[in-house]
Amino acid sequence: MQHSSPDISIRRLTPDDANVYRSLMLQAYADYPDAFTSSVAEREALPMTWWAERLAVETRAREWVWGAFCDGALVGVVGLTAQTREKARHKATLFGMVVSVAHRGRKLGQRLVQAVLDHAAQQPDLRLVQLTVTQGNAAAQSLYERMGFQPFGVEPMAVAVVGGYVNKVHMWCPLPGHAGACGESGRGGQGLPGL
Repeated sequence: MQHSSPDISIRRLTPDDANVYRSLMLQAYADYPDAFTSSVAEREALPMTWWAERLAVETRAREWVWGAFCDGALVGVVGLTAQTREKARHKATLFGMVVSVAHRGRKLGQRLVQAVLDHAAQQPDLRLVQLTVTQGNAAAQSLYERMGFQPFGVEPMAVAVVGGYVNKVHMWCPLPGHAGACGESGRGGQGLPGL
């Protein structure tokens, strides 16, 4: 009996992916309200043009989104947005990371984060990538730490959720060619495991 392995690929999303991107994100907002600053109602109300514009592929884009596809179906996403303000153009923020439950454990999260870091390293103005992760989400924080992100603080009451608030751990990762860069020996001699 032969078992075929699923065809898995990581690629940058385009406006043609807007419908499936929107569907995956709305499901994530519903399933993990503690993980996202946006709510289902807030994002569901946005026109499809907003979703398509987020995936624009113009040369001067300052926001990018990658998808993980399994046998052609979108099963995970992550985004990167570069700051546009003059004094903050050296920073970018990783956002909207999700991998569907049925596809976890296949290193898709690691591959998505690596796609972000690889792209960020190619942007001449960028020196570091930041992100926030819900305090207590040990699996996500562990993934980010394995990829070279380091925590630098906790924001109390960062997101209002039903019944209270959740804190966010702020993390950062300097890009290659800069002091302490992810995967470089300046990071305590630790490389990027499994890459």
